[in-house]
Amino acid sequence: MLDSALAALASLADPSMLLMLLIGVVSGLVMGLIPGLGGTAAVAILLPVTFGMEPASALALLIGALAVVHTSDTVSAVLLGAPGSASASVTMLDGYAMARKGQAKRALSLAFLSSMAGGLIGAVGLTLAIPLARPLVLSFASPELFMLTVLGVALAAVLSRGNVIKGLTAGLAGLLVGMIGTAPTTAEERFTFGSLFLGDGLSLVAVALGVFGLAEIASRASQRRGDKQSVEVTGGWGSGIREWLGHWSQVLRGGLIGIWAGVLPGVGATAGTWLAYGQAVATAKDKRKFGKGDPRGIVGPESANNSVEAGDLIPTFLFGIPGGVPSAMLLGMLLTYGIQPGPSIINEHLDLMYMIIWAFAIASVLGALFCFMTVRPLSSLTKVPFSVLAAGLVVIMLLGSFQDGGQLGDLWVMVLLGVAGWVLKSTGFPRAPFLIGFVLAIPMERYYFLTDSLYEGFEWMLRPGTMVFIAVLVLPILWNVFKWVRARRKLGTDDDPKSDSAPDAEAPLKNSVWSLAAAAVLLVVFAGSLLLSSSYSPDAKLVPQLVGWVGVIMSGILLALELRTRKAAMAANRRVAIPAAAYLTAPAEAVTVAAGAAPDATQQPGIDPGAGASPAARYPAGTTGAGDGRGLAWGPKWTSDASFALRTFSWMAGFLILTSLVGYLAAISIFVPAFLLIVARAKLKTTMIYTAVLFILMLALPSLLPIDLPQGLLATWL
Repeated sequence: MLDSALAALASLADPSMLLMLLIGVVSGLVMGLIPGLGGTAAVAILLPVTFGMEPASALALLIGALAVVHTSDTVSAVLLGAPGSASASVTMLDGYAMARKGQAKRALSLAFLSSMAGGLIGAVGLTLAIPLARPLVLSFASPELFMLTVLGVALAAVLSRGNVIKGLTAGLAGLLVGMIGTAPTTAEERFTFGSLFLGDGLSLVAVALGVFGLAEIASRASQRRGDKQSVEVTGGWGSGIREWLGHWSQVLRGGLIGIWAGVLPGVGATAGTWLAYGQAVATAKDKRKFGKGDPRGIVGPESANNSVEAGDLIPTFLFGIPGGVPSAMLLGMLLTYGIQPGPSIINEHLDLMYMIIWAFAIASVLGALFCFMTVRPLSSLTKVPFSVLAAGLVVIMLLGSFQDGGQLGDLWVMVLLGVAGWVLKSTGFPRAPFLIGFVLAIPMERYYFLTDSLYEGFEWMLRPGTMVFIAVLVLPILWNVFKWVRARRKLGTDDDPKSDSAPDAEAPLKNSVWSLAAAAVLLVVFAGSLLLSSSYSPDAKLVPQLVGWVGVIMSGILLALELRTRKAAMAANRRVAIPAAAYLTAPAEAVTVAAGAAPDATQQPGIDPGAGASPAARYPAGTTGAGDGRGLAWGPKWTSDASFALRTFSWMAGFLILTSLVGYLAAISIFVPAFLLIVARAKLKTTMIYTAVLFILMLALPSLLPIDLPQGLLATWL
């Protein structure tokens, strides 16, 4: 093993490998600064660039980006109070408070050094996991590998934040989408509707960039203003570095917590950083300074968020269970190279594993160094409105999707999945189980048929390893059911149906007509899959039928829960029966109370607290009940964010139409300035410079990288 580790380090000394690692680090730092993108977008955008590369170079590029995303997302959290990713919101509590006191450099130095140390601790953890897990992994046969794929989807759903039923339904939907194309056992086409394009299945890049990238752009493209209230980068680096050395125990504990959070599928960096923050508060003797600029509130979470990504790689490479979205894409990339996780990667590609570890450690150090050197220009990037960044991101993401199959159909699939991803996000469905299910669909089916051919009946379930995995699968489900029953008994009839149905910032359309419609559509999709797959051969239809039936059950339960929530909320709205005419003359406070709401009108969506507004203006159609049991019970029906998202997707569709007609470069010269002027409302000078730079970059890109630009009908005719 030592020989493999030294050989991997020697391979990174190659100039081409170092260049790939540096490109990945710079890309990851930039992506970490842009709110809502993070590691998912960094890996997804760079993934098409790796096509045609050697596996080692491709992994160096992707690992370099993944290792530093959580290093740079701290910049906007500390300087602007607007975290670059959800996990950086923990650092914002004490980092932004410290920066407002004129100690921004102190806060940033604590964060950068802790992120670097967290990455190194994660690399050490990944190194130790190989010899410890090697005997276990080598003992796995097809039954254990099949259960691991099932475990990956189920745990990602069960351990996701929010509704477990929604997580399981999303994971099953991902499995179903992953089965589009040719069956791995019979070479029979499934769910293709006679299309040759769908015969090869959907592109991983198109699915990931659509469900996460384009959906995030549609959610955030309405942000036309950057934050101009940033603090100055002052305070001195030395004080932060000296203070960081005094908190080495918090760094170590945060790194270990991050590794554990990464090993658990679906937990992720956000939960890991909050766990690290919680232990820092719990173990502190003086808790009064937390949230007001305490260095312990920066050190622990920042060391955790980087070690999470390394911990995530342990189950991904050793067991084939991706713990999050970036690792799911890395796993998909390995499968395209014919590298199977588990026994195969340890026996045949051990040097590749150690190369990943070295790359993660080196990238963590380089990322912290680059942040120290370039914090001022990086902080200026965080002030750019997201709507301005959106134009270039759409162009880059769509081009990345095109590289996988070289077909415009992938781009249309990407936009359609972007709409689906936006609906899932807005209605409270976790999207990570969807992508993990998509990646694991074919391996799950392949391992199942291999198991079925080697064992009689269900005797494979009696293997010790399989029984352990079944227990690991069932126990979290039983624990969640127990917590739910206990909560219902404790709350009893005192439950407020409106508190359960309240939307949150990440899911503004949760428990609304939108989420009800999403549940109904998923039920129709699963039922349709049962109908379509019934005509396939027995081997080809077995797993789709199983997924379809479980999906029908899950989505049916979800639909029933949605209807039950509405029934309870409508009953609450009807508790006060007042004639409709009374609302036209009653004061605003009386109308609010009569609608079953809190007296504070500012807490209700769609209500203008202005004293001079009429009741009709304060309660527009579809937002309040006015005693009839509708409105608030059904949540928001159509919001300004939904309208903007629809327009954004329309712009994307228009860009694709232009591309199919006149080609990519010509479409860029039309789409980008129009989007900047009309949607982002950018200045003419900014628009001209932005478009020119992007056009030149796209023009030069094919000569620098193995990238093809889509050609339109006009080029074909000429």
